[in-house]
Amino acid sequence: MNDRAASVSIDLDNQWAYMKTQGCAGWEEFPSYLEKVAPRILETLRLCGLRATFFMVGKDAALEKNRAPLRAIADAGHEIANHSFLHEPWLHLYDDAELRRDFDQAEESIAAATGARPQGFRGPGFSTSPAVRALLRERGYVYDASILPTFIGGLARAYFFMTSKLPAEEKKRRSRLYGRFSDGFTPLRPYAIEPGLIEVPVTTLPLLRTPIHLSYLLFLGQYAMPLAHAYWHSAVAACRAAGVGPSLLLHPTDFLDADDVPAMRFFPAMRLPSARKIALVRLTLESLRAHWSTGTLLRHAQSLAGENTACLQKVQAC
Repeated sequence: MNDRAASVSIDLDNQWAYMKTQGCAGWEEFPSYLEKVAPRILETLRLCGLRATFFMVGKDAALEKNRAPLRAIADAGHEIANHSFLHEPWLHLYDDAELRRDFDQAEESIAAATGARPQGFRGPGFSTSPAVRALLRERGYVYDASILPTFIGGLARAYFFMTSKLPAEEKKRRSRLYGRFSDGFTPLRPYAIEPGLIEVPVTTLPLLRTPIHLSYLLFLGQYAMPLAHAYWHSAVAACRAAGVGPSLLLHPTDFLDADDVPAMRFFPAMRLPSARKIALVRLTLESLRAHWSTGTLLRHAQSLAGENTACLQKVQAC
């Protein structure tokens, strides 16, 4: 294992959020699988000896039925971060008043449910804007994690639109889902995106910039699990060669199958048994621990300051 930092984060998107984004009826009742999936995620992290960052949706934290699983995550010592209040991937379209209201509600609800004030943020569907980043700086956030450095966001978006039930107007609102083509040119390592604000991008494959987070691995795994394993090991080798400490992204759907959540059969890889999915999650987490100093996104972001300090000390020593 080398000393370069790596991180693990979980976007704690709930069942209703997927249904809402997909255009499925019934999301307004806010169906939840958190009580079922949170123990699976926590047990997997415990077995791997890891602390991770959980990006929580404020609306879930505001609902009493979700308080116990969310509190259990905080009590286990994991970092709590902000994933917006309503999980709308058109956050970049919000005006100033809408943004401030969303952050107010999310921060208040998350703090009430977990006892923790978020220091990090990730926009739903990788939605971000200069206004979002300015607000993060104003509110004292340490880092943002809303960039997916890939060129194929448009392909993922096209696949999503093809399988969704959304009218044209709703698709237009989601026109920046999974980011922009230009995101593929952004750095893979953490960097200062604004003065006082660190960006910790979700890691993609060096050079090719194709995604390596679990949703994509499981998309391959539903056709051939050895292919998913080979792709992941190639990603590990490429990141090591490039000197990149990965920021690995997980979702609750990486721990669930269609028997657990019948209403989400539409989501890729939900026909894979949950046990096989969790086995792949453990493989990736154990790989990270074997090669990098792996922890939370806050720690990953703070490592940038540490690297800069070390570089400055070397220069001064010369």
